[in-house]
Amino acid sequence: MTRLFALVGVIYQSAAAIILIFLLGRVLPPLAYATFSLTLASSQLLSVLMFEWLQLAGVRFLAAAAEEDAARLRSSLFGAALLSALVLLVIGGLAASIATPISTSVGFVGLALAVAQGATDLHFMVVRVSHRLGAAAFLLILRATLMVAGATAGAWFYGTANAALLGMLCAQIASLLVGQFVHTQTLQKVSRPALLDDWGSFARYGMFAAGASVLHLSVPVSIRFVVVSALGDAAPAVTAGFSMAIDLLQRPFAVLVAAIHTVNYPEVVHQFERGSADDARASVAHLLDFIICATLVMLGGLIGFLPDAGLLFVPPSILASFLQTSTGAALFYFMHCHLQSTLAIAPHLTKSATRLVVVALCQLLLVLAVAVPTQAITGAPTYVLVSAIVATAVVIVLASGPMIRFGATPRWGLVAASVAGAAFIGAFSAVPSQSPVWLIAKIVVATAIVALLAWKGRFLEAAGSSRSDL
Repeated sequence: MTRLFALVGVIYQSAAAIILIFLLGRVLPPLAYATFSLTLASSQLLSVLMFEWLQLAGVRFLAAAAEEDAARLRSSLFGAALLSALVLLVIGGLAASIATPISTSVGFVGLALAVAQGATDLHFMVVRVSHRLGAAAFLLILRATLMVAGATAGAWFYGTANAALLGMLCAQIASLLVGQFVHTQTLQKVSRPALLDDWGSFARYGMFAAGASVLHLSVPVSIRFVVVSALGDAAPAVTAGFSMAIDLLQRPFAVLVAAIHTVNYPEVVHQFERGSADDARASVAHLLDFIICATLVMLGGLIGFLPDAGLLFVPPSILASFLQTSTGAALFYFMHCHLQSTLAIAPHLTKSATRLVVVALCQLLLVLAVAVPTQAITGAPTYVLVSAIVATAVVIVLASGPMIRFGATPRWGLVAASVAGAAFIGAFSAVPSQSPVWLIAKIVVATAIVALLAWKGRFLEAAGSSRSDL
């Protein structure tokens, strides 16, 4: 039941992110929404840059640590987080005050949001690896609710990007305070040699792995800059529609894959470190089943229902641009999440962080190499996304070696059934919902397909008991 609650939390967080984007798209003017979108993406990039290395190192080291070692590692983690926050505030504050593509006040709020998000994510990660999956899921649901309420309230009362970002900042801080109440982090004093030794271990693995995450996150941000800088104020409706599509389709995949890792990855690390080779392959294969099938079905659902969602929630002034780019954005993020998360499982387990950086850098360079000339030649965001999809697919093929050598294989029958289900649900995009009854009927059919695949996949069971063929 705890794992089921965590998955319900995944659905809720994805829905909350989608609702937030639609609400802000309606409340904020197009240029204000574009500013909000760009600032939020930059803030998330800074948060990943300064705190992701601690998140990755914490999961990798804490999940298999004995209790006495875990207490020391937690203290070392939060000490390093405090140092990272100070560095970010000093350097980022100088950069925001000297040169920024957005206003200084918005830049400072985005900087504070990056620090709050990093601290909150780190706290929630420690709650999860402390074998409190239910508490971690509750905190994630609470944060998603507060984020929607805070950002919408700020945008509604003041109508500016800065107000919406301030609402999100307050939500992050409130979530962190509640998290401390739910699961108090008791830190112990760590000797200086032990602290430096822990930081060195975190840095050797975590910084390279986080560098790869930063490069991966830079890819959609770079695509956004390529399109927005080319279109600018000359086509605000096209820019806002593209920005909404790129925002809307990023969050569901990111939240889904992150939550699946939250549910399963600590056990995968434990099996890799303390179990047999067969146990490790079984746990990784079970994780692959979950990620591949869930993202396939989500891709089909996004493609199938985006036209209906667009007609209901997207402002008419940017609807055409949104619909033109939404399918391409969904396909790009599907490919992007598998390159970043699925193919990286084996390198993460073996701590081959340098390989992760090389793969991420190749994706960034190749995407930019095709996106910039595509935008210059066509002037269409849709073709830019298509070129990014092709470039990412090339990198996936070249980077699949470690996972193939690891030997963990998903259940191909289940994957094939997921492809068929996703294609069927995606075909709903060609059938307009002429009445609420017809829309409800499509939702019921899609829900039945998802439920059937989830039942056949038995994703919530232990890895060893769910490897039968479909």
